Amino acid sequence: MTAASTPVRTRFAPSPTGFLHLGGARTALFSWAFARHYGGTFILRVEDTDLERSTPEAVQAILDGMTWLGLKPDEGPFFQMQHMDRYREVVAQMLSAGTAYHCYSSPAEVEAMRERARAAGQKPRYDGTWRPEPGKKLPPIPTDRKPVVRFKSPQDGATAWVDLVKGPISFDNTELDDLVIARPDGTPTYNFCVVVDDWDMRITHVLRGDDHVNNTPRQITILRALGAPIPEYGHVPMILGPDGEKLSKRHGAVSVMEYDRDGYLPEGMINYLARLGWSHGDDELFSRDQLVAWFDPQHLSKSAAQWDPKKLNWVNAHYIKHTDDQQLAALVAPRVSARGGDTQRTDLVAVVKLLKDRAETLEQLAEAAMLFCGTFTPATEDLRAQHLTEIARLALTDFAKQAETIDWNRVEIAALIKSLLATHGLKMPQLAIPLRVAVAGTTQTPAIDAVLEILGKQTVLARIATAA
Repeated sequence: MTAASTPVRTRFAPSPTGFLHLGGARTALFSWAFARHYGGTFILRVEDTDLERSTPEAVQAILDGMTWLGLKPDEGPFFQMQHMDRYREVVAQMLSAGTAYHCYSSPAEVEAMRERARAAGQKPRYDGTWRPEPGKKLPPIPTDRKPVVRFKSPQDGATAWVDLVKGPISFDNTELDDLVIARPDGTPTYNFCVVVDDWDMRITHVLRGDDHVNNTPRQITILRALGAPIPEYGHVPMILGPDGEKLSKRHGAVSVMEYDRDGYLPEGMINYLARLGWSHGDDELFSRDQLVAWFDPQHLSKSAAQWDPKKLNWVNAHYIKHTDDQQLAALVAPRVSARGGDTQRTDLVAVVKLLKDRAETLEQLAEAAMLFCGTFTPATEDLRAQHLTEIARLALTDFAKQAETIDWNRVEIAALIKSLLATHGLKMPQLAIPLRVAVAGTTQTPAIDAVLEILGKQTVLARIATAA
């Protein structure tokens, strides 16, 4: 696709019946990136006409997820419930134009029509009892029921479009029965609201999941009946779990905000989501600006993407590693505090700088930071007995004595350790592990000289005195 002749306008149109899930987040990302790439407008539209299932909490969850991901709309959020008068106006226009009609068939009668079609080996559908045609006599209007409004769908030919992802798609119009566009109480139905909104909002391109493919011919035929422009459509395959099945909660199909709570960076999530169904050569890691510069629907995949938690962790680890230390410390601080740690006890910026190369999430980083911010727990008796041998205690005592006279920085500490290894005839693990056991209560830490520097001279010497 080349630069559009008319300004690009895309939309993300979630239903507020739950959280913003991964598939929705990816749809929002693709629509946002498409608009940004072509210098267009990205619109957020909340499709809240399902009054039984839509909740204010779900609306807020969607807005929170969009904010966390940094997918700020240029227009909106708009809410369909605020447009009811407009929908009713268009229904009235269609009734007047003859492109829609009142249907008095009861739900039971419509179901009976469908059963008869099934029995005849046909597609279950409304049989057009109340569809007005030249010379056709309609049944008497029942006085005990209110009608629905049905769209007078074309009965011959086909409805086709060139999908931005899947290529040419065509539906025989005989497969499309007369869709209900307004219920007996006058409230419009989903496919009709979508059409009116896309028309009024001048949407030029619709990127969405391929579970909407069957809705598209219905929406196109209504748009044509209204004399409205037809957007270009692109239907992206679903995201599958690692086992190849539809992504579910057991795979991680949870609110994107749970990934925030679990310590993922929005930059990492954006990068990973973009690669689920889109590619730019072999590039796995790219910035938001690069995504916008490179995004082209021609590189959207026709095949379903597969969720891979290990790959997400790898991507997130990259972004943690390359995040500014000051910024990273600010992100980690509340997570440390939530664990009962005291971030004022140490230089948290130095801590995250030391630890971030080993962390895949902010939660892992916060847990590791507790070595410096948490309450010190001395090594168990078993660890002390195993590693604080007589030789080790002598070396620790010597370390503490000579440490009193050195400048407390990593270079000086490393030089002292090297000197003691030569003096006592030890190899690095024979001193480094006893030092870890004495000052950290464990045998595993990052580089011991860096750990000692951050803990501080007085803390280190006090713990060695207690252990040795």
